[in-house]
Amino acid sequence: MYWADELVARLSGPQVVNDSKTPSGTVHVGSLRGPVVLDAIWRALRERGLEARLLYGVDDMDPMDAQALLTPDAVERYMGMPLARVPAPEGSSAPSYARHFAGLFLATFAGLGIHPETYWMSEVYPTGAVDPYVRLALDRADRVREIYRRVANVQHPADWHPVQVVCESCGKVGTTIVTAWDGQRVFYECRADLVAWATGCGHSGWVEPFGGRAKLGWNLEWAAQWGIFGVTIEPNGKDLATAGGSRDRADAISREVFDREPPLNFPYEFLNIGGRKMSTSRGRGAAAHTMAEVLPPELLRFLFLRYRPGHAIDFDPAGDTIPRLFGEFDRVAEATAGHEVKGELPPDHDRIFALSLLDPEADPGAESSRFRPDFSQVAMLVQVPGIEVEERIAAEKGAPLDLAERVILADRVHAAQAWLDSYAPDRSRIAVRNELPAEARHALAEEQRTFLGALAQSAEVARPGSGEAWQDLIFRVAEEAALPPGRAFAAIYLAFLGRTNGPRAGWLLAALEREFTSERLRLAAGWGPEPEGDGPAPAEEGTA
Repeated sequence: MYWADELVARLSGPQVVNDSKTPSGTVHVGSLRGPVVLDAIWRALRERGLEARLLYGVDDMDPMDAQALLTPDAVERYMGMPLARVPAPEGSSAPSYARHFAGLFLATFAGLGIHPETYWMSEVYPTGAVDPYVRLALDRADRVREIYRRVANVQHPADWHPVQVVCESCGKVGTTIVTAWDGQRVFYECRADLVAWATGCGHSGWVEPFGGRAKLGWNLEWAAQWGIFGVTIEPNGKDLATAGGSRDRADAISREVFDREPPLNFPYEFLNIGGRKMSTSRGRGAAAHTMAEVLPPELLRFLFLRYRPGHAIDFDPAGDTIPRLFGEFDRVAEATAGHEVKGELPPDHDRIFALSLLDPEADPGAESSRFRPDFSQVAMLVQVPGIEVEERIAAEKGAPLDLAERVILADRVHAAQAWLDSYAPDRSRIAVRNELPAEARHALAEEQRTFLGALAQSAEVARPGSGEAWQDLIFRVAEEAALPPGRAFAAIYLAFLGRTNGPRAGWLLAALEREFTSERLRLAAGWGPEPEGDGPAPAEEGTA
C-alpha cells in the first residue's frame, strides 16, 4: 500500500491538513516537498470518502531576521520588523516583502494541481482569533518556561513571557521582550542589543497584546494555528523534528498550555544537492518558481512522490538529473499502461503515477497510455536547424499526436530548451557540422571508417525511420564489424559533430535529412567527395 494510503487507512472523521512557511526570502525547490506531500495525503483522504480540508499558511508576522539577511533580497534597515510590513524588493509590485516572496512560491501551487485554502497570519491576528492563545500563553508563562527547559534545555529568565510586542515606536517585533503581565497588559522593552541581526530603539511601555499588537513566539504560534484551524495532520521537515526541536516544543505547548492534542505528524526528508540540504540563501539549490518553469508539473510532483517522505532525495538540476527524471517517469507511465519495462520499478508505481497527475479525477489508465517522447531526443531535436519537431515525434510514434500528446510535447520542448540554456552538460549540446569535421579526418581509425561505410550501405537497404531503428542498426553493424559499441558511436559523433561524444546517435541520425546522412557517412568512410549544400536539412516528409 502506498504510504499516503497507509496513513489515511487508520483515520476516521473530518480531517484538516495544514502547512505553513515563513517568507524570509527566495524559496528553493526543496520547499515544495511539503505541499506536494500534503496534497497527496489530502487526495488519499478524499478518495477514502473522508471530509478533508487542505490549508497553507504564511507566517508573515515573523520578523525579518538573520536568515533573511543572508539573501540578496533583504532590506537591512528593516531587520526586526514583521515581514508583512517590510517593503517588497525594488521593482516588485507586491505590497510587502512577504507578499512578494510568498506570492512567487504560492503561484507554483496551482500549476502543480495543489489548491489549498490560504491564510496570512498578518490577517489572522487582527481578527482576534489568536487572542485566546496569547492570553493562555501569558497566564501560563511559567508552564511555557518549564516546557522550554524540560523539552529543549533552554533556560529563560523568570520574568520572560512568550509574546513579542510590535514596538509602538519603531515597528520592530524581533527586538522586543516582555517582562511583565498584569492580566490585561504587558510591559515590554525594545532592546538595542537583544539580537545580533537587528537593533531595537530603546522604547518601553505597557500595552494590551491583543488584536495584532503582539505575536506569539514561533513555537507557540505554530501550536495556536492547530487550535484556530482545527488541524489534525501536519507533517514537517526533519530539521524541525529533531529531539527537543521545534515540533517537540510545539507539541508540548499544544497539550500543556493550550489543552489540545497536537496533529498527526511524520517528518519528511530534505531535497539535497550534492548530498547537502538545499538552501537558496547559501547558494545551494534552485528557486521553486524557477524550477517550476523548467519541469512540467507532473514531473515536479513525481520528483517528490516516487519516494516515501522519509527518503532523502538528491537533486542537482545540472548534468543528467533532469533527463533521468523524465526517463523514470516515462518508465512508470509505461508500466502503469500495462507495458513491460526494463529495470526495477518503485513499489506502487501505478499509484505514484496517478498522484503525479494534476487532476485527481483523471483516469490513470488513459493518461499513462499517452505517447511521451524521449526527453533526450526532444533536447537533441530542438538543436537541429529546420526540424519540425512535432512531425519528427509523430514519426517516432507512427501516428499523428492527439491534443493531449501535443501538450506533452510542448511541455517537453520548453523543458528541453530551459535545460539546455541553464543545466545541460556540454556533451548534450550539439551543432552538426556543415562539412566533414577536420577532427574526423584526423582521428578516425581504419576500422571506424569501415564501420561507417557499412552503416551507410545497411541504411540504404534497411531505411531506418525512427531513432530506435537507427540505434538497432548501429549496434548490428558494429557487431558484424567486430567494433566495440563505444568506438562505433565515437565514429558517428566525429563524423557529424567533430567530437567523440554526444546525444543518442540513433536519434541524431533520424533527425537529419536522409541523403545528407548517407553522404556524410560515405565521406567519413573515405568513399566520396564532400556533398554540396549548406548542411543538414530536416527529414523528408513521411520519413523519420
